[in-house]
Amino acid sequence: MKRMGLRFIALYRILVLLIHCWLFLLESKASLFTSKDDSENSSSRNKSAIALVPALFVMGDSSVDCGTNNYLPTFARANHLPYGRDFDTHRPTGRFSNGRIPVDFLALRLGLPFVPSYLGQTGIVENMIHGVNYASAAAGIILSTGSELGQHISFTQQIQQFSDTYQQFILTMGENAATTLISNSVFYISIGINDYIHYYLLNVSNVDNLYLPWTFNQFLASSLSQEIKNLYNINVRKIVVTGLAPIGCAPNYLWQYGSENGECVEQINDMAIEFNFLMRYKIDKLAIELPGANIIFCDVFEGSMDILKNHELYGFNVTTEACCGVGKYNGWIMCLSEEMACSNASNHIWWDQFHPTDAVNAILADNIWNGRHTKMCYPKNLEDMVNQNPK
Repeated sequence: MKRMGLRFIALYRILVLLIHCWLFLLESKASLFTSKDDSENSSSRNKSAIALVPALFVMGDSSVDCGTNNYLPTFARANHLPYGRDFDTHRPTGRFSNGRIPVDFLALRLGLPFVPSYLGQTGIVENMIHGVNYASAAAGIILSTGSELGQHISFTQQIQQFSDTYQQFILTMGENAATTLISNSVFYISIGINDYIHYYLLNVSNVDNLYLPWTFNQFLASSLSQEIKNLYNINVRKIVVTGLAPIGCAPNYLWQYGSENGECVEQINDMAIEFNFLMRYKIDKLAIELPGANIIFCDVFEGSMDILKNHELYGFNVTTEACCGVGKYNGWIMCLSEEMACSNASNHIWWDQFHPTDAVNAILADNIWNGRHTKMCYPKNLEDMVNQNPK
């Protein structure tokens, strides 16, 4: 039965990819050239703000991708409407949301403009001086994660791209100035969920028969910890690491696992909880091992469950159904056209099969910044980090 289910999921994904292929062939050419301008225009009003840090650098997956995949041959793209319809410019930019993603809100908190994608800027240092977003939808900690969707920039490759950026800074402004800029900037990492969506839960290479979830989680947490050390070795000091969201509550898995009344899939959420537990422990160890490091762990699972449990207080009355999609919970087919979307996303928790709405992203960003709604970050929040010297 398990193999039959996996075959069905594989066939479903092939169908979705064929539909998506047809759609973005029609639309991607136009949106490819607009996403960069949209990000720059929408952030221009923040240039007069007093910056709390020199720059914000972002690495991760579709939770923070601001347009990287617009420039790649992949099905994991959000460069068509209704994505971006509630963004500042009301146009798609490549963000997997109806509006802003968490790092957009945090950039404004830091007094910075919205950060451009690495592939969406010209390579001129002046355009990267306030930060770069290297995140790529479908990316994971494991190199091959998400490869069935096409090309993406893996987490390891993103770190290499940052290293190239750093070298550009050194050549342009000198080593001391470049090192000062990097060591005082904030690095935001949101990665790991695709290693479940596109690897473990799909049983790639028979992985779930070879490794128990706990063992797989240990591997992921250790790998991510090592990558953080690699960043530290190139003078990165201020790091925000976000945990995994309760993906077992996402519309796609409610549909796949046949949830009757919108109950979350606990076996999937348990994996996220385990990973977050391990990652928080790893961050605590790194803070001791790496002199001068200022690393915080923000548990997105905790923040998201607070929203789900207290949804009425937050103004959400649709908690299980995605705003955009098809099928039960709108979780069967991905968001492909404007006709598939609800009229008002602000009262929805989920925007599409896997991604939250702009309204949820705003709440999570508030929690990361100062714990406004509920405590998410340990041992401190981002506001404390930028206003306080590391130990």
